[in-house]
Amino acid sequence: MELIDAIKARHSVRKYSEQHIETAKVDVLKDAVGRINAQTGLNIQLVLDEPKAFSSGMWKYGQFSGVKNYFVMAAPKSREAEEEIGYFGEELVLLSQTLGLNTCWVGLTYKKIPGTFTLREGDVVHCVIALGYGATSGTQHPQKKAENFYECEGVPPQWFKDGLEAALLAPTAVNQQKFKFILHPGNVVEARTSFSMAGYVNIDLGIVKQHFEIGAGKDNFSWK
Repeated sequence: MELIDAIKARHSVRKYSEQHIETAKVDVLKDAVGRINAQTGLNIQLVLDEPKAFSSGMWKYGQFSGVKNYFVMAAPKSREAEEEIGYFGEELVLLSQTLGLNTCWVGLTYKKIPGTFTLREGDVVHCVIALGYGATSGTQHPQKKAENFYECEGVPPQWFKDGLEAALLAPTAVNQQKFKFILHPGNVVEARTSFSMAGYVNIDLGIVKQHFEIGAGKDNFSWK
């Protein structure tokens, strides 16, 4: 499965089956986590066969069930780290999709279980990503009009349209989609966020930039 196909196939899944993730797939995911951590300085960890984080009866929002595998997205507390969490976390989400696995970004509705992961001095857990074989494949949210999410002079080139289409399929907190892409001269693209009461806009920005890059093609533009 190509990444653009993974973008189209990926939907947030909150209910998971009892099927275990095969060792070969776990190895692929662990290799990706190690590479990303070494490249960025993030502290992402893959937790397997741990059902307690989503077992509390107090977590009614989102209606999660059967979650026992998840990525812990830990890093220092900064805007830059949050954007990296989104960008590289979505890389893991799309990789998981190519492996036939389902995922869901989770901001609040989980418990931190002592002993399941380790934090360095200065780290915080920004969020987690549920992982496994979904009871369903999830459903696509209705898409908003693309013209509300970009600025450019004249008609945008096809690669920009393709990038925007991929970005509009990206998961964002409570489906808020508080982002905009601006095309500057010289094929320079700027990505901006706007205020949200729900928060998580910097993580969302990293997620949508990952999607935009895949849809547009990295060779067609540069980031401002």
